[in-house]
Amino acid sequence: MSEFINNKEKRIKELLEFSRGIINDEDGFALVQKYKETLDNITPYDMFEMENRQLQMRIKPQQIKDKIEKIMNVIYSSLKNYNWEKPEKGHPLYNLIQENRELEKILHQIKLSIQKKNFSKFSENINKLPNFNNHYIRKENILFPYLEKALSNHLPLQVMWSLHDDIRKKWKTIVKIIDEEKQFCQVIYEQIGELFFLMYGMIFKEDLVVFPIAMESISKLDWQKMIHQEFEIGFSYIDVPVVNKAKLSEKTDEMDSLKQIFFKVETGELSHNQIEIIFNSLPIDITFIDKNDEVRYFSSPKDRFFPRSPAIIGRKVQNCHPPESVHIVEKILNSFKSGEKEKAEFHIQMRGKFIQIRYFALRDDDNKYMGTLEVSQDITEIRKLDGEKRLLD
Repeated sequence: MSEFINNKEKRIKELLEFSRGIINDEDGFALVQKYKETLDNITPYDMFEMENRQLQMRIKPQQIKDKIEKIMNVIYSSLKNYNWEKPEKGHPLYNLIQENRELEKILHQIKLSIQKKNFSKFSENINKLPNFNNHYIRKENILFPYLEKALSNHLPLQVMWSLHDDIRKKWKTIVKIIDEEKQFCQVIYEQIGELFFLMYGMIFKEDLVVFPIAMESISKLDWQKMIHQEFEIGFSYIDVPVVNKAKLSEKTDEMDSLKQIFFKVETGELSHNQIEIIFNSLPIDITFIDKNDEVRYFSSPKDRFFPRSPAIIGRKVQNCHPPESVHIVEKILNSFKSGEKEKAEFHIQMRGKFIQIRYFALRDDDNKYMGTLEVSQDITEIRKLDGEKRLLD
């Protein structure tokens, strides 16, 4: 038996065959019986690698998302029994776990409000759910980049990001229905059922797969770096963790020395500190992606539109997007590299603001592609301008 348990490759192959059978709607009971010994000994790593191979086999993320809960339910006991060292209070992973426990309380209150036909309480608790977005944003922009560095098989993280977006869309849909109907109705019950399926499923995947792998794969130094970064994004449903504030604001000797470096060109010269202040004072978000598609810089304006974390520096820009939008990013970059285009422009409405997003191809004096500059700007007030304004009010 021990020889079988340690045969990781055999487990992964049989788990992959089992999952393909589920995806193809084969007899679930027969599949469970056929692969029972394997399914009884699955680890979080097996599950992660299985999904990685599914994606390498060109199985679409949507197909995986549609069937993943069935697969997870079958191997729940095996994953639950996996022994791993839990994080202590103050650890970034501890914060994520505690947020899940608080989320479960809110979901439970939503269930009770439905059972008691209390629409007011139901609506109140539903409107708390979007506050959980900070949890997902910290995963996408802090935890995932460090996992990508620690793991060679990190494609499943993109599927998880896609599931985050599914949950976000479901929040918006339910809130809209509540505003329109103002009472319980069949469509609300249907949407809540789908939401519970998604959110409880995500808690399950985090607690039993992603978090154990993260705890055992990411270095202590990188966990320490995460502590410095998660405060900028914020937390969901838990008190802001108490940490050494002085430690958070520490400046390394290397950074202090950089402050003295001058940037000197024909049109002037600037110190490192002056450059940083100028970029961060501009009313735009700037992100630079180098010729290898890796994020190398982003500015930190006072009012940021899109979440960013130092963890994404060096990260492939393709990994900074869910699967559904990666093809757009690839299309832009390929058109820049080939010389077909020099810029791409989009505009979206977000949280009551009108945001313009522009991409520019960067080239050297020999017209060689050096990277891409992304510039995002809130042009809500600019669009309202009319006539002239010559005096300072």
